Amino acid sequence: MLEGIKVVEYATYMAAPGAGCILRDWGADVTKIEPPGGDPIRMFFRTIGTDLQDNPVFDFDNRGKRSVVIDTSKAEGQALIREMAADADVFLTNVRPGGLVRSGLDHGSLRALNPKLVYCSLTGYGLEGPDADRPGFDIASFWSRTGVANLTIPKGGEPFPLRTAFGDHTTSIAAAAGICAALVEAARTGKGRLVEASLFRTGLYAMGSDLAIQLFFGRVASTKGRGEQNVPISNFFQTKDSKWFCIVARQGETDWAPLCRVVGREDLITDPRFNNAKGRRANSAEVVAILDAGFAVYPMPELAARLDAESIAWAPVQSLADVASDPQAFAAGAIVQTPSAKGDGTTYASPASPVRFPGADDGPKGPSPAPGQHTAEVLASLGRSPADIRALFDAGIVA
Repeated sequence: MLEGIKVVEYATYMAAPGAGCILRDWGADVTKIEPPGGDPIRMFFRTIGTDLQDNPVFDFDNRGKRSVVIDTSKAEGQALIREMAADADVFLTNVRPGGLVRSGLDHGSLRALNPKLVYCSLTGYGLEGPDADRPGFDIASFWSRTGVANLTIPKGGEPFPLRTAFGDHTTSIAAAAGICAALVEAARTGKGRLVEASLFRTGLYAMGSDLAIQLFFGRVASTKGRGEQNVPISNFFQTKDSKWFCIVARQGETDWAPLCRVVGREDLITDPRFNNAKGRRANSAEVVAILDAGFAVYPMPELAARLDAESIAWAPVQSLADVASDPQAFAAGAIVQTPSAKGDGTTYASPASPVRFPGADDGPKGPSPAPGQHTAEVLASLGRSPADIRALFDAGIVA
């Protein structure tokens, strides 16, 4: 879909590289600019004592890209990036705004060189306000500052951390969508624009339904335990073989009678304590206890059949080990084969990008690059002679 689109990615860690990977999976030509020593996330497993050539965390966000190592602390390195951006369709960065201005790589400077450039800035907190230049990570900007961490804690509990790059990759999706919208505009008008994505704003959007309630009513309900739910049949339950699953009740009274049939308590279908939403809320703990007892009679395979027979919306609470063997994950195209960085033609399973385009080549376009693997190639494409390229290497401007 994005074949022919040139993306220059001046970014490290996960959120912005994740957006670059989505664009690459969809066909864009993505050149990743790394600092001397490479993107720090290349050290993810080495930091915990493992040294692998294939790094599934780095590879997931960087498969199929080209890598150029440039020392941007030097004026000559900054000039090389400006030259690359002058011929690009997209410039994607998560460098803090102040550093970009100081190096002449901010939106205004690059758009002056290339009016059709779509410039995506991905930051912790956005480009305006007192915290515009504050460093941002997803556990801070997406999870903690937005209220998501606070509201997710069951009442009386303590804060707990977000899993690896959850907020980063949610923001990757947002940034990729914004870039694609701006590319549509640029194709129509010949003019690019600034695309501003942030972990903070994406976190607020992800929590948007609760935030909308807070903004409208001035308060929002806390996260309660299983026996205190406002809609107690929308809940988590356990089977005879100790498997957890969730039920999502539809609006109104649609699911009460079917659930009574699932647990063999047809006598409760017309019970005035439970046959309406108000009654179930008033008797929440008792409703949960009745369903707990009814579900505990059946092992998961048998209960799954009973729930499906009554068209109940439910899902198992799976571990990632369960997901890795879930046939629906493969049928949905959510797991793809990524070429190994070893370069020996082998592949391994990895998460797919978030949207499928049936019939299109929307998967990995190659392995992740070694640091600076394509530096000479990219410099040659800029018109540099072999002697000029060697001089840049010898001066430590590139690697």
